[in-house]
Amino acid sequence: MILKSVRPAFVVMLAGILVAAAPLAASAESLAGKVGDQRYAAQFGQTKGPCQQAYKDYVAASGHSAYAQTHRAETEAFFCGRSYNAPTQKAAEERALADCNSVFTKYKVKTAGRCTVYASK
Repeated sequence: MILKSVRPAFVVMLAGILVAAAPLAASAESLAGKVGDQRYAAQFGQTKGPCQQAYKDYVAASGHSAYAQTHRAETEAFFCGRSYNAPTQKAAEERALADCNSVFTKYKVKTAGRCTVYASK
């Protein structure tokens, strides 16, 4: 008698666990190799340096990441910031902007422009 009432309860509990776990399995997808939300195209021109490597590392990162850079409109110099594998996309963007803006405390450059998030995922 007890066995007949336990089995349906067990099936209902198992179904509830599967339904609850399905979104977690879908959100565990790796972001490695993806550009994500690209707001501006990263253009490095003929330059080679840490910003180009930071962008490549951003694309290769598997978690929420962001790449920020100063605009290169009229200047030759530009700075960048990055954040890899943050808990959320918003946190990654905030960290990348903070990393980019920290350069201005070391270098007193006024013509480089302001930091902007170029891409995030």
